[in-house]
Amino acid sequence: MRTSSPSSPRSSSPRRKLISVAALSVALLTTASAQVAVAQDSPSGAPAVPAARTEAAPGVPAERLIVGYKAGAAEARSNEAAAADAAAKGEESGEDVDFRRRLGTGAALVDLGAKATGADVADVVAAYSSDPQVAYVVPDRLNKPLATPNDTEYAKQWDLFETTAGMRVPGAWDLATGAGVTVAVIDTGYVAHSDLAANVVGGYDFISDTAVSVDGNGRDSNPADPGDWYLAGECGGAAVGSNSSWHGTHVAGTIAAATNNGKGVAGVAHGAKISPLRVLGKCGGYDSDIIDAITWASGGTVSGVPANTNVAKVINMSLGGGGACSTATQSAINGAVSRGTTVVVAAGNENQNAANSSPANCGNVITVAATDRSGNRASYSNYGTIVDIAAPGGETATAANGILSTLNSGTRTPSTENYAYYQGTSMAAPHIAGLAALMKSAGPALTPAQIESAIKSNARALPGTCSGGCGAGLADAAKTVQAVKGGTSTGTTYSSTTAVSIPDNGSAIESPITVSGRSGNAPSALQVGVDITHTYRGDLVVDLVAPDGSVYRLKSASSSDSADDVNTTYPVNASAEVANGTWKLRVQDTASADTGRLNGWRLTF
Repeated sequence: MRTSSPSSPRSSSPRRKLISVAALSVALLTTASAQVAVAQDSPSGAPAVPAARTEAAPGVPAERLIVGYKAGAAEARSNEAAAADAAAKGEESGEDVDFRRRLGTGAALVDLGAKATGADVADVVAAYSSDPQVAYVVPDRLNKPLATPNDTEYAKQWDLFETTAGMRVPGAWDLATGAGVTVAVIDTGYVAHSDLAANVVGGYDFISDTAVSVDGNGRDSNPADPGDWYLAGECGGAAVGSNSSWHGTHVAGTIAAATNNGKGVAGVAHGAKISPLRVLGKCGGYDSDIIDAITWASGGTVSGVPANTNVAKVINMSLGGGGACSTATQSAINGAVSRGTTVVVAAGNENQNAANSSPANCGNVITVAATDRSGNRASYSNYGTIVDIAAPGGETATAANGILSTLNSGTRTPSTENYAYYQGTSMAAPHIAGLAALMKSAGPALTPAQIESAIKSNARALPGTCSGGCGAGLADAAKTVQAVKGGTSTGTTYSSTTAVSIPDNGSAIESPITVSGRSGNAPSALQVGVDITHTYRGDLVVDLVAPDGSVYRLKSASSSDSADDVNTTYPVNASAEVANGTWKLRVQDTASADTGRLNGWRLTF
């Protein structure tokens, strides 16, 4: 019996009324298409910010507008002209519009009347938007400090907020909470907990063997966790027994525990929903059950199981076993990813190369290693080149250095709810699953490949050390969510058709494309199309170089790739880069005996 087991070793003017930005957002969206986002002259030379990046969420209060004028407009330089224009716009819209002051960027701040309604605000926005001298008009949003959640145990969640080795999660919450995203937790099921219940939706019990399920039956729609305890001598002759772990509930709490509810802990993606799928019971769980859970969670069909009404866009699997990734498991993962579901897995806890642990060694997954409170690779964590990213997993030699989450006090069967510190890559993986949910909430069109790319490209260097390889570094939630929230795709293509010879085993060549006339940042799904003729493409290293010099690796050299030519499109999360400027494709032949030519390349925004 091949089994998998949990991957964890145990101020505003009083006369003003705040206007809901809901109506204002509608006005911005309906008028944006008529606008040309041209930068105004300003001390910083900063470009106008597109409305899509500055409009607030519905319900966020605002009472003023920021108006950016195009270069050359009198209102861009003269307060008197801006004041006169505000009065004219007020007369045109029938509202009270007053010029207040000039901002450091050169934009004008205008104030609205005391009794302005949402419709009134829309009228003022429309008046400014129809003016050819106006580059943009956006709400002057009322911002608030990033307050610490009022959850009573939040101060113990170093993994979320500590400067040294926390995942910088609070900085992401102002941008996304995971709302609208379901995360499937494929684990031991769920034991009722009041700090999690509000975010739990329907799941399923996929355990077909009653000896494993210990709930008296096989598969059914109830994913409740009855406990996974066992005695010494059971489970392959284990020398000692074990109490019930309530593992799935701990994992689920890290992802989406209710937050700002005055109790317990905070979840990474507390606006997301958890669908608990039970595959692990007494002594572990079969691949076959896990495969069906992966398929069903992502919207696939499983014979004998009703259609899933809570399809997950993120799957967390904090479980594993030894050996290679089976073709059957890989097929299920590929199917899930093809349906748009990101699959996050734990690297394993054997302090060995993760290449020896499945599903950590499967393709199309995000494999997560664990770090301790100082930012070192945790002593138990697996490592290696297949690890994609690291996240807090804790070290419970000092209890408070573990990961605190929702649990149950029962030693065998469920008892009272509580909280406990655990350690493991099982605890690291849900941090990344939660981050993926935040990203999907911020950018619903993001693909699993784009989510993985963004997590890796926005990671920061490990504060500590990692022998063996911990992927791209320590995940940074705030930076990553900001990056995917940044750019938007327009479908506009810029191309170079100038052919450049690639020297055999020589210096890198570069081909430039100059992008102009855009505003803001590049999209999170920048498409880089490459057309190279070469007689052994494994020799080639291909990079995209952004205008600021940042390098994005598109293709690495590979001695086993003997095929001809490179004719493909690479997706790149370039949302941290300003769109305008000179982009370059850099190509180098790193081995002798073969030659080639860059025929051309393109950027699709």
